[in-house]
Amino acid sequence: GELGDYGRRFVLDGPMLDRIRGHATDRALDIGCGEGRFCRLMQSCGIKTVGIDPTEALIARARQLDPGGDYRLATAETFEVPAGSFDLVVCYLSLIDIPNLGEAFDRIVAALAAGGRLLIANLTSFNTAGMPDGWTKDANGQDRFCIDHYLDERAVWVKWSGIRVQNWHRPLSTYMTLLLRHGLELRHFSEPAPSGGDPQAAARYRRVPFFHVMEWRKPT
Repeated sequence: GELGDYGRRFVLDGPMLDRIRGHATDRALDIGCGEGRFCRLMQSCGIKTVGIDPTEALIARARQLDPGGDYRLATAETFEVPAGSFDLVVCYLSLIDIPNLGEAFDRIVAALAAGGRLLIANLTSFNTAGMPDGWTKDANGQDRFCIDHYLDERAVWVKWSGIRVQNWHRPLSTYMTLLLRHGLELRHFSEPAPSGGDPQAAARYRRVPFFHVMEWRKPT
């Protein structure tokens, strides 16, 4: 979206990779891997990866860019892997695209080995509560970010660069309740600040941060 490429490069990649480096991780599952970009970054850390995505064109592109990689066409609610077969599952800006989050978390938690970690980068809920309008002009012509109906879960259609996609707004409590219900333990929560890039984009981001990072652990 508006800050997608900027956000990944200058806000999320560093903190996400920091949560991966320094941990003994052999095998990772990337939910909503798209073109396989983060799978390739994890591979550069010595981790074997499996990526799933429901979009055929994106899986085809991931295979083209990484011929030796393991990329599978599947949804987060229906993918099948042996129980406990991954010590890391990553959801990098994919949770907002998943219609049935409860079913997805059932499968994600089952895929995690005991002691395994679930690493999430997600849009903040106050941000998704502002979609699709978000930034508007007030009566004085000043930029303001407007949110509404925060507690109402809903599908929101957003459009940029000629692409129209369906995202889901959910209050933060929805995510927290589902993860806690599975007995996962929250080990990290951050709202990372920009680390460079276009100063105007950084200033806009600091006014209304788009992302948070969470790490959850499956008990042993």
